[in-house]
Amino acid sequence: MAGIYIHVPFCKQKCTYCDFASYPREIGKAELYFGCLYKEMKSRSMALKNKTFDTVYFGGGTPSIVDPKLILGCMRLIKQCFNLSEDAEVTLEINPGTMDRNKLRVYKEAGINRFSVGLQVADDGILRSLNRIHNTEDFVNTAKILQGYNFSADVMIGLIGETEEILQKTLDLAVDNGAKHLSVYALKAEEGTPMYSKYLNGDLPDEDAVRDLYDFTVSYLAQKGFNRYEVSNFALSGYHSRHNLNYWKRGEYIGFGVAASSFIDGRRFTNTESIDEYVHCLLSDRYAEIFSEDIVGEEAKFEYLMLRLRTALGVNFSEYKSTFGSDFYTDFKQKLPSVIKYMDVDDNRIKIKDEYLYVQNNIIIQFMD
Repeated sequence: MAGIYIHVPFCKQKCTYCDFASYPREIGKAELYFGCLYKEMKSRSMALKNKTFDTVYFGGGTPSIVDPKLILGCMRLIKQCFNLSEDAEVTLEINPGTMDRNKLRVYKEAGINRFSVGLQVADDGILRSLNRIHNTEDFVNTAKILQGYNFSADVMIGLIGETEEILQKTLDLAVDNGAKHLSVYALKAEEGTPMYSKYLNGDLPDEDAVRDLYDFTVSYLAQKGFNRYEVSNFALSGYHSRHNLNYWKRGEYIGFGVAASSFIDGRRFTNTESIDEYVHCLLSDRYAEIFSEDIVGEEAKFEYLMLRLRTALGVNFSEYKSTFGSDFYTDFKQKLPSVIKYMDVDDNRIKIKDEYLYVQNNIIIQFMD
């Protein structure tokens, strides 16, 4: 099984922390962009005719800001061009304040059966400081529209002014309004964003404060019945994100649109972040790839390890052997002594201990050459 990702790079305004390929001033190019998106999907479909896809994910940007008929057209084309499982998980990212029942009707017709809602924090003052377009009431109204649907909520920790009380209010707001899944991300101030100046000035909470908020999140959501299945993702039983799990299992996926990445048949490739360049390439009957590499040998093994150790399940030894034809202990015997105290190991698998999962990057990097 494999996944399909579609990038929709349009949004109403840029958040202060956003480093994604999203362009508020380019919304007038949406129809032209989707025309090129459709062309890219058609042109790649023959090479992927033997693949079966069981997830589709519309990310952004803000996919819910464009005419929903463009999403409908995209899904119709996917069903025509690709082998899509009957029970495929089809997710659309949305922002509160951009949803209404008419859009939902079109999304339902398109086959969207899961939504990812950008809540971030249940404090209107902090939301304004992040340049978010919504408030907490907008989230509640969006949740009412989505009643009966499977939806996830995005939450951020490490924000300026965010306390444990505000975080608890955020988690309660998401859970009490029907979210079955939460993605909880620690703020990272990327260079080139307005938030980066806050980082340079020392305005952001320090690492210990963020760690305390994370530990609170893990404990509090466990009381609510949410299982942490990946370092930043929590779900009620049966509501994990199949699309994201495919990434962490090092499964295959094809990405369409600006800045979209793909991993097919051992090759990883990525499209340009420029809308104009993307459109020019597709109208010139060329792909818009700016990066491509084959992931083989030791690099593939480390990548597999890196992704799997982000999850609560870790690395399964028999699965590793069937994937690479070699023994896990043999391949990493020189690295294991330095990290074994952080690991839980049994006859079947190795995983990072629960209490160390938040700092998994510091552990995983010790497996590198």
